[in-house]
Amino acid sequence: MASLSLSLGLLVLCTLALVHCGPYDDRVRVWGISATNLKGDFLSQPDPYVKVWCGPAFGGMTSILKNQANPTWPGEFNFLDVIHKSVLKLEVWDDNVGPDHRLGTCTTTIYPGTHIETCHLKKGTVYYTYTYQKEQQQQKDG
Repeated sequence: MASLSLSLGLLVLCTLALVHCGPYDDRVRVWGISATNLKGDFLSQPDPYVKVWCGPAFGGMTSILKNQANPTWPGEFNFLDVIHKSVLKLEVWDDNVGPDHRLGTCTTTIYPGTHIETCHLKKGTVYYTYTYQKEQQQQKDG
């Protein structure tokens, strides 16, 4: 009986995943990530990079920019199958020989449209832009 319940539960989850992960799902694009006045170790400029999440999905990290208190990172991060009002999270890190040091975290709840964000850390400010595009499912004809 337990295996039947487990099988039914998995079937329901798979069905929900298929409904949610169709070709017309919501998308988030993050780009234009930069920072000003970042502070690293006492003896040197920071070697910053950024890790990006949208909801539970990890989008990756930027390149590490050596000796940059005012970095601008190239590239963008794209997330598919986003749930409405997910939290977009950017963590700013300083690359070190030993353990890396987190300089701060930026979080915002996503809303449809294009938004330019400013996030104040204890030691610096982060800027980025995101677009949340809600796709409308097309109706099937005949």
